Amino acid sequence: MSESEKTSPPTQNQSRKPKRRRRKPRKGEPNQQKAQRQDWDISKFEVPAVAGKWRFHDFNLPMPLMQAIHEQGFEYCTPIQAEALKHTLLGGDVVGKAQTGTGKTAAFLISILTYFLEEETPDGQKNGAPRALIIAPTRELALQIEKDAKALTRYTRLKVASAVGGMDYQKQQQQLAKPLDILIATPGRLLDFFQKRDADLSQVEVLVLDEADRMLSMGFIPDVKRIIRATPKREERQTFLFSATFTQDILNLASQWTHEAAFVEIAINTETAANIDQRVYMVSDSDKLRLLTNLVRLEALDRVMVFANRRDHVRELDKKLREAGVNVAMLSGDVPQRQRIKTLERFRSGEVSVLVATDVAGRGIHINDVSHVINYTLPEDPEDYVHRIGRTGRAGAKGTSISFVGEEDAFALPEIESLLNDKLPCEHPPEGLL
Repeated sequence: MSESEKTSPPTQNQSRKPKRRRRKPRKGEPNQQKAQRQDWDISKFEVPAVAGKWRFHDFNLPMPLMQAIHEQGFEYCTPIQAEALKHTLLGGDVVGKAQTGTGKTAAFLISILTYFLEEETPDGQKNGAPRALIIAPTRELALQIEKDAKALTRYTRLKVASAVGGMDYQKQQQQLAKPLDILIATPGRLLDFFQKRDADLSQVEVLVLDEADRMLSMGFIPDVKRIIRATPKREERQTFLFSATFTQDILNLASQWTHEAAFVEIAINTETAANIDQRVYMVSDSDKLRLLTNLVRLEALDRVMVFANRRDHVRELDKKLREAGVNVAMLSGDVPQRQRIKTLERFRSGEVSVLVATDVAGRGIHINDVSHVINYTLPEDPEDYVHRIGRTGRAGAKGTSISFVGEEDAFALPEIESLLNDKLPCEHPPEGLL
């Protein structure tokens, strides 16, 4: 536990420092963003204090937000939430190193919503001019953030919308034609709306760059730079940047886009892997399909994500598992966006038992109670291994990851073990599965 985690929580009466770009509330005028009072009070949300842990009660959060946090089942802050909120709630910029599954989405959403619920809506807010802009590299991640934001704004009047590629353009355009508090977007679609003057970024007060390393690797940085140039100067906005890695390129971007930021770092191999039983089955490439089919059927696994590197592998696995009577669906770049969303909902609801996917589903997809992650092929990027297995063992639950290592995968294993700073147990598959 870090020293910062051992510090005493702030009291409920602790005052916040004024944030550098804040407008002062006008006296005698109620905050129009707050929802009408609900029949709910904090006494319905009891969480005992535990040494070394931060509760959401320990921060001075508005009641409508606390009610939503209560309904989401959140009690204690994850390390990234506790460390980030100590800075962001006081108006500071944050550069955070944390992979998916650590709670970083809630960290920046809670900070944004707290600010908006406590401050006045500025005069002259234009249609299509969000006060908070969240940029994510993929549609799936952006839509998940939107879903989380709507859950946390349930008891407020804050307006949340998304602008992502592959979805109904006109519907998104109509959303931008109205007053808007929070916009979650992918770079390409947002730039399209901005160039057509459907989106006005001049009034952005909070900017979030999520999974900056993935945006860098996907070639989105030129688009992101154009978007950021359309927002207020870094000294006049609050900026959060999150990345799974702190490469020199990421640190350079952070220095350009943030102002006097606090750096918050969560170790990659402690938060995700701690609750996951990681296994490696040594198997020939020709036996992988039989092993997967028998594993799913004979072990009666029903909440499984199977990852493969290539789209053609995903199509083949979907076909063969279906022929074997497995309740399976697939998720890859070949699947239309609307179908992807339906597939995720079917898997989330339990209608589908096995989801076969490329790394398009490896980050930012929050699905509870995934019991097993199976790496049919090891990823080329060792960090993707961590993101894949992070689909299980979430929120303190136990999970299992099983990696099939054949002739073509053997070269990737040492790099993964080096990243984890640990040796993975390699064994032959249990008798009867081949």
